[in-house]
Amino acid sequence: MKKGIEVNGTVFANQCDVNNDEFLDKFIAFIESNGLGFGGGSKQIDEDGKDI
Repeated sequence: MKKGIEVNGTVFANQCDVNNDEFLDKFIAFIESNGLGFGGGSKQIDEDGKDI
């Protein structure tokens, strides 16, 4: 049986806006560079948690 990790949270940039596509590109590159895979989704939100 494979074991995995579920990630649930929000990422905000400290000094500027974060772009969903740019974040995913960097996140997936990090995941794959460590021999891992990712299945899931993401969406852009504002500081109140509302979809943009």
